[in-house]
Amino acid sequence: MKAEELRGKTKDQLGDQLIDLRKEQFNLRFQRASGQLENTARVRQIRRDIARIKTVMNRMQGEVQAQA
Repeated sequence: MKAEELRGKTKDQLGDQLIDLRKEQFNLRFQRASGQLENTARVRQIRRDIARIKTVMNRMQGEVQAQA
């Protein structure tokens, strides 16, 4: 996922997507601990996507506060 795609979404959509990614991250951690994880690169990808969403959300919040 790219940051450009995320900037076009609403705060609620970003929040929902963040929840979904956190759930997937939780499941991947369990798979890794039990030795069932096949795609190890997915853990890194999820972690970066979460950071990307949080960054976009923080910038949106900063823009709102700057306008007020």
